[in-house]
Amino acid sequence: MSTESPIRVLLAVDEQQTRRVLAALLSLEEGIEVIAEVGHGDEIVETAGRLRPDVAVIDAEPRSGDGLATAVRIGGHCAIVVLSSLGRPGYLRRAMAAGARGFLGKDAPADELAAAIRKVAAGGRYLDTELAVASMTLPDSPLTDRERDALRLAGGGATITRIAVELHVSETIARGLVSSAMRKLDARGHHEAVHTARRQGWL
Repeated sequence: MSTESPIRVLLAVDEQQTRRVLAALLSLEEGIEVIAEVGHGDEIVETAGRLRPDVAVIDAEPRSGDGLATAVRIGGHCAIVVLSSLGRPGYLRRAMAAGARGFLGKDAPADELAAAIRKVAAGGRYLDTELAVASMTLPDSPLTDRERDALRLAGGGATITRIAVELHVSETIARGLVSSAMRKLDARGHHEAVHTARRQGWL
């Protein structure tokens, strides 16, 4: 048995059942200790700051919020592995830009997740090879961060008023952000713009 300290892992997955299954499977892996299980953005940030894990495994698409935005907020505390159901090159690039060192599909087997945790804890990267190659030839997103945030909210059903509140801007600016995103994506409406951005992995 190894005498080295275990890798301390924060498991931040939105869906409770998935989180429990992953925690149980990782507990069987030698040298890995799940020290906390959380599900929401603010809770993730608070727990990471308080416990200082070695690695955080983050759900990129929680039902509320933006997993990659959370990754940015805790990147100074630990290494990050992103779990995503969006196997698209653009999304991998966004994850890397957010500070993630690992990127896996949510359906990856537990032993592969464990391998990713060990690799990033040692200072390396663990990426889906095909997505990594594809991401090298993908054009950069034409959207600004604000346009992407506005479009993400619109895609979730938010009104212009709600978008303005969430982004702390006027309704005129909120409407302009959505319109600008539509124009850049050559979309006739925000639903089409959301579809295009998600297909490319830009949202």
